[in-house]
Amino acid sequence: MNSLFDLTGKVALITGATHGLGMAMAKALGRAGAKLVINGNTPSKMEAALESYQQEGLDVKGYLFDVTNEGLVKEQIEKIEKEVGPISILVNNAGMIKRVPALEMDAEAFRQVVDVDLTAPFIVSKQVARYMIERKEGKIINICSMMSELGRDTVSAYAAAKGGLKMLTRNLATEWARHNIQVNGIGPGYFATEQTAPIRVDGHPFHDFIINRTPAGRWGDPDDLGGTAIFLASKASDFINGQIVYVDGGILATIGKPRNE
Repeated sequence: MNSLFDLTGKVALITGATHGLGMAMAKALGRAGAKLVINGNTPSKMEAALESYQQEGLDVKGYLFDVTNEGLVKEQIEKIEKEVGPISILVNNAGMIKRVPALEMDAEAFRQVVDVDLTAPFIVSKQVARYMIERKEGKIINICSMMSELGRDTVSAYAAAKGGLKMLTRNLATEWARHNIQVNGIGPGYFATEQTAPIRVDGHPFHDFIINRTPAGRWGDPDDLGGTAIFLASKASDFINGQIVYVDGGILATIGKPRNE
């Protein structure tokens, strides 16, 4: 059974893995045996992240590049393949959000969010898949969102991009399944991270809303994503393709507020 989830010797590229949920998923893959390649675009964050990974004894390399630059991505993927090894697992995690009402958001800002959250996963997946197709093996995991299914005030660009990423996942799965490449997605719910710390306090309206809206009655812990990431990166998911697994504590399963017991 353990061999189904063993990632020993596999090279995993995780974009945007210098912090937050990307780092949590990358560390989970590393603990399962994968050799990690983390991407970011800020030197200081990369330095601190590498130290964090190395303190846990994980095998990790860092590469700084802009995932929206197709020429640069092609160059860096070639470099990783030569310097680290064949990329077996890709996690498209890098993303951004701009919380601006639709009437106040200009087209340039809208395009920037779509470029990072939707176009970049297409660019990186395409460049990595060229090698995966040659080897007839690969796992691609796109990090979707609750906003792949639901709308919310002030996040029109983000929701449009994440909804598009859900359909990109399904289309790439359709095209590449014949090459033994599985393309799936993870849709995180609301998680306890540094970014959400200011609103995760009793009495804050959004905190209370999430606690009441989530059947599990809590925010997700970043480690809650680890099992799903390992599953979708391993042999255990070899016949699963084009699926989005929502790790959300049950939010999408219910229409109403859970009863207080």
